[in-house]
Amino acid sequence: MKVAAVLIFGLTYLLIASRKLQLLPIGRAAGALLGAVLMVGVGVLSPRESYAAVDHDTIVLLFSMMLLTAYLEHAGFFEEMARGMLMLCRTPWRLLVAVVVLAGVLSAFLVNDTVCLFLTPVLVLLCERGRLPFAPFLLALATSANIGSAATLVGNPQNMIIGSMSHLPFRVFLLDAGAGAAAAAGLLVNIALLWLYFGRGLPAAIAPHPTVPSTAKHHVAVPATIALGVVVGFFFGLHLGYTTLAGVLVLMVLEHREPREAFARVDWTLLVFFCCLFVVVAGLAKTGLIERAWSWAAPDLSLRSARGLALFTALMTLGSNVVSNVPMVLLTGPHLAALGNGMFAWVLLAFTTTVAGNLTLVGSVANIIVVEGAREHYNVGFWEYLRFGVASTVLVLAVGVCVLYVFAY
Repeated sequence: MKVAAVLIFGLTYLLIASRKLQLLPIGRAAGALLGAVLMVGVGVLSPRESYAAVDHDTIVLLFSMMLLTAYLEHAGFFEEMARGMLMLCRTPWRLLVAVVVLAGVLSAFLVNDTVCLFLTPVLVLLCERGRLPFAPFLLALATSANIGSAATLVGNPQNMIIGSMSHLPFRVFLLDAGAGAAAAAGLLVNIALLWLYFGRGLPAAIAPHPTVPSTAKHHVAVPATIALGVVVGFFFGLHLGYTTLAGVLVLMVLEHREPREAFARVDWTLLVFFCCLFVVVAGLAKTGLIERAWSWAAPDLSLRSARGLALFTALMTLGSNVVSNVPMVLLTGPHLAALGNGMFAWVLLAFTTTVAGNLTLVGSVANIIVVEGAREHYNVGFWEYLRFGVASTVLVLAVGVCVLYVFAY
């Protein structure tokens, strides 16, 4: 059974890491589904064990955050934010800084992938009408969304999993453990890098009257207020998934119609992908191989030493780019206790696996969403992205990890 589990795991992650394997071009979600079915089919897991392996808190939270973001988008929330940003920023550089701040803050509370999905077309429109270079603004959006999402337990899927595994309260993760401070420091580093790379090449002014047309079908104040109420609930320690779901249901009731459009905006493929991923990792974990590997590596990865801290950060960064950040969290999370300081270890895992997504163009889904969303207007090349992404990832990790260490010790 051990051999079968390892082979199934290897096949699954080959399908996931390759995005679309030429020999078996079924994609990530179907690849994970194949792995989950094989784990049960060959007897590594029983059907009951496969059901138990799924982290339902993470799935409920991810599902409800998708719905909440869909209602905000439907109301024109993102267009209104862009409109306000444009009114406040009179120069291209100020607008670029505003993009960093807006992407970072929104991604902390609304999931980075969906923020990029809805902000990319607005940003493309601003660049086109304002006669601004696309590259700085697209890079700012993608990298800052990833960095900002590291601040909270609802900013991205891997942090949602960490919240469920660690049972850390939302406020403690954001404030007491230093995740918010590390993300803020990372955004400042990103701003400095954007100035270094692009600041002197920006136009002196934005072209006259680049407007953002409103697509709002309802007044944005109501859904925005409800979303704010959901975030307040997070700070009071309420269940993350059901608090978000309660906010969504209020919006559904207020609309007085079937929520077909909102449900259509849910990324059901992503939900299937995560459910199956839980099952595949549980199958591998049952072999005991992961536990033995971590027992062997733990002495060298102690988070109380500078060497261990550097090795852990490098391992999470490399692993997140090879097998993706969610699998790295699933493989690492159950064994963090052996590395020392529990709360610090969880927040460090969240920060490193999230920021690692900025290393390459395909390092995170957020990057791909931005690039694909702007492709008809500007094609961000792999090497063009890498030139900025490597510097951003290395420096943000260096500064952010130091901030987290200060909070921990």
